[in-house]
Amino acid sequence: MSSPTMSRRVFLKASGGVLAGTLAFASGSIALLAPSRSWAMPLDNLTSRQGEVLLAVTRQIFPHPDLEDAVYAHVVKSLDRKTRAADNLDQVSALGHLLDEGIAELDAAAGGDFLTIDDARRLEILTPMGGTPFFEAIRGDAVVSLYDNPLAFAHFGYQGAEGDGGYLTKGFNDLTWLPDPPQPQGGYLPFEEPTA
Repeated sequence: MSSPTMSRRVFLKASGGVLAGTLAFASGSIALLAPSRSWAMPLDNLTSRQGEVLLAVTRQIFPHPDLEDAVYAHVVKSLDRKTRAADNLDQVSALGHLLDEGIAELDAAAGGDFLTIDDARRLEILTPMGGTPFFEAIRGDAVVSLYDNPLAFAHFGYQGAEGDGGYLTKGFNDLTWLPDPPQPQGGYLPFEEPTA
């Protein structure tokens, strides 16, 4: 009896990794959107370990101490989708090779395993890599993947674009983390109150 054959693509898809975790800040706004405290993000092309390293790197590049790993996982998922060559799904793209080499370089600089070192040492290793193609590939993707998703919106309190002038009276001025702007040259609008 012959064994069933499996194409490389099917094998790679079946052998992809998974990023998983638990929401650390159970009472936060992200927890309200999540159906449970546990989360998992399947990876089609990257291994679980590669995903974990990329998540750790993204967290170092864009540090938000109370932002859940589940939000950073969106960056890893985006990179995972881009690691297959568009013209041949059985081959790894140039990005896939770049990520493999970058992760190997991180591990070598860490003395074996980038994931086992502390945040201060991770930053020491990543700082000289700034501007390299590996670093820029992650940073460039993260600018969009990290901040342009509903979980990040919920965390940062972004209410979304309203698309009309009424947005000024629907929470535009509720940013408590910015200082009050100077009085406009033309004076305040009728519904605005000057701050003392």
